[in-house]
Amino acid sequence: MAAMSLLSFETPERRRSSVNLAEMHRKVSQIEHDEIQKVTSSVLEKTNLCPKLGIICGSGLGGLANEIKDPQVIPYAEIEGFPKCTVQGHAGNLVLGYLSGVPTVCMQGRLHFYEGHPAWLVTMPIRMMKLIGVETLIVTNAAGGLNQDYKSGDVMVIKDHINMVGMTGHHPLVGPNDDKFGPRFPAMTVPYDRELRHLALQTAEELGFSSFIREGVYLSLSGPSYETPSESIFMRSIGADTVGMSTAPEVVVARHAGMRVLGFSMVTNVVILELDSDAIPPTHQEVMDTANARAKDLQLLVKTIVGKLASTL
Repeated sequence: MAAMSLLSFETPERRRSSVNLAEMHRKVSQIEHDEIQKVTSSVLEKTNLCPKLGIICGSGLGGLANEIKDPQVIPYAEIEGFPKCTVQGHAGNLVLGYLSGVPTVCMQGRLHFYEGHPAWLVTMPIRMMKLIGVETLIVTNAAGGLNQDYKSGDVMVIKDHINMVGMTGHHPLVGPNDDKFGPRFPAMTVPYDRELRHLALQTAEELGFSSFIREGVYLSLSGPSYETPSESIFMRSIGADTVGMSTAPEVVVARHAGMRVLGFSMVTNVVILELDSDAIPPTHQEVMDTANARAKDLQLLVKTIVGKLASTL
């Protein structure tokens, strides 16, 4: 008995703590369910469109929404229960209409963990999209280039991700599972659809974009601080080609719900790997300026891909 670990000794206080934690997760799950229903109902009250395609625009990439025909613009502020989008370069609108003939809903600005939202709330719009009909999701982000072969302005087709936010305990699927969306333990073996990735690379070549198109692994951090050189060296050593502050949690929830996913990272700065470097550190303005400079090309790429998919969506 003396050799028994104190950690294995169950006390009434420990039992109460366990019960309280389970009750907390149950209450949070109920709040999550109620908020998703509230947001979905509010959107459905404002549109008759049943979108099959969802798009999330990253920093400086909201112009993709301008390609949508017959647009219906719903500010997030007018959607009951929808959190406020606070980041510069994110307009904060839900835009519904037709992209290359496909009924589409586009998030002109996303939610971020660093804005103070819990992981489930950051990804709540994905579940709303699922409930209004979305089957395929295209995500874009602005990212730093960890791979030193990458240049500012390159566009990376995401083939896999490293969800550091989820690995540190802030996973969007924590808590009781909602079976109507997906299984308790969803596989993430192929988070980004193979056929869609192949189509993206093929289309980029046809458009003459091969000089700036890459394919690689995206790593998701919480932010808002940019990465240190030592952190960057570590992230590169585990296989990451780009790094940013979004996307992976959204993709996890989309795949949990059975959506096909295609992702793009816009490389807006090359990450500094040298300690005590005299290189100019990254700024959000630099991120937006670089994204804006390449935005038209990415818009054309996405629009062309969607046109090719139109008959299957």
